[in-house]
Amino acid sequence: MNHIPSVDLRDFLSDDKNKKSLFVQSIGKAFQDIGFCAVRGHFLDEDLIKRLYSQIKLFFDLPVEVKRKYEHPEFSGQRGYVSFGKESAKGSKHGDLKEYWHFGQYISDEDITKYNYFPNIIVDELPEFNKVGEEVYKTLEKTAKYVLRALALYLDLDENYFDNYIHNGNSILRPIHYPPINEDPKEAVRAAAHGDINLITLLMGAHGRGLQVLNTNGDWIDAVATEDELMINIGDMLSRHTNNVLKSTVHRVVNPDKELLKNQDIQFLFHASC
Repeated sequence: MNHIPSVDLRDFLSDDKNKKSLFVQSIGKAFQDIGFCAVRGHFLDEDLIKRLYSQIKLFFDLPVEVKRKYEHPEFSGQRGYVSFGKESAKGSKHGDLKEYWHFGQYISDEDITKYNYFPNIIVDELPEFNKVGEEVYKTLEKTAKYVLRALALYLDLDENYFDNYIHNGNSILRPIHYPPINEDPKEAVRAAAHGDINLITLLMGAHGRGLQVLNTNGDWIDAVATEDELMINIGDMLSRHTNNVLKSTVHRVVNPDKELLKNQDIQFLFHASC
């Protein structure tokens, strides 16, 4: 396959059985063939997206010394800020050309499972930052839940098969900032070739060239979504759970030929419960 298929989640949510069935087969076939699919009709609205991008820009524009107040090595990078070049793909000798933030699961004080997770970090300088992050987290979590319900049907399972596995899952919302490349990066790239370890990943911001997917012929193909689409891919956990029926595909984020402007991506790394 040399392109990334596209589907509309509203077809799955509709009362039209034919539309729902076609969605199930289309998204399932895409994930079986190449492990990636662009999905529109999700639950994110334009206002929420704008507010999120505004807040993460405000955060990454803060002075380095301010951002590093929110870097907590004791949390193993699971919450808060992770500074430039700290992450690298398995086997890579170079740190990725990015910095990022991690929002984690939101669980009520009455729920005992809250003790399974590190607390979220509050940014004092930006009173709306954490509020918007929580709203986006819950919205993408809802989207991911319906994607898994569609995949359960594709696998001839009960539609709610995955629900118990993902309740209060250890998912991460990760806004990423790729600073402008003003010097020769040598062999470093924005994200070296890798597969995701989680169930599925929902990516916002895959609207320009950069994200590439390794197809079954061994060729790198561009994975570009329209502005109203999320790019979604299968991770190792779900691939193994389905005996590799659904593919966890190697992908990377390459450096543009000429990059003078800053760039941001937002990933939602959807995990099972602890």
